Amino acid sequence: MAVNPLVQSLKGKLIVSVQAYPGEPMRHPETMAQIARACELGGAAAIRCQGLSDIAAIKGRVEVPVIGLWKEGHDGVYITPTLRHAVACVNAGADVVAIDATNRPRPDGRTFEETVRDLRAQCETIVMADCMTIEDIRRGVACGCDIVSTTLSHNKPAIDTTLDDGPDIALLAEAAKEFPGFPVICEGHVHTPADARAAIDAGAWAVVSGTAITHPTSITSWFKAAIEA
Repeated sequence: MAVNPLVQSLKGKLIVSVQAYPGEPMRHPETMAQIARACELGGAAAIRCQGLSDIAAIKGRVEVPVIGLWKEGHDGVYITPTLRHAVACVNAGADVVAIDATNRPRPDGRTFEETVRDLRAQCETIVMADCMTIEDIRRGVACGCDIVSTTLSHNKPAIDTTLDDGPDIALLAEAAKEFPGFPVICEGHVHTPADARAAIDAGAWAVVSGTAITHPTSITSWFKAAIEA
């Protein structure tokens, strides 16, 4: 199996997700770009970010690869939900485009497989499949995605409450075993260095951490809750 050189460069490395949301104090592309640069200086091998303005601003500030996505809505498929969103991410400067890999309905009527096919027909890009289940991971591998990730595993309707405090190591290990040598990335609830190490030990190609590094409102709330418990 041939692995894209950019994807190969991420093996055994940390990817940092730099995102803020509407209404939050840091919700500004220049702020996101500054945080991304700070993470790069700390050793991040790539930056994952959301929204066209943030992708463009961060791409202009860092030298590491940029994984771009475009979130629209809050329910169902909202991570790069259509072909239009995916193409726009490429045009904004994303080196890798992350797309929801579930089989849920999409606003433009395409399936995930059709979205990947049509994106590759229009753009030369690396595709990251954001997955919820092992079936999604299989779908991502089958349709030729360069990377699969456990991004959505905590969004399963019947969630195992043991996942609440850490990444979905069980799904990660199952995927790594089924697809040895394929770039399976751990993302979601990686809140401590121990979580990141556990993911690598379970077979992760690379690890994405976001909230625990780049979202001070959440981090502050964790400390507050611990002190006041």
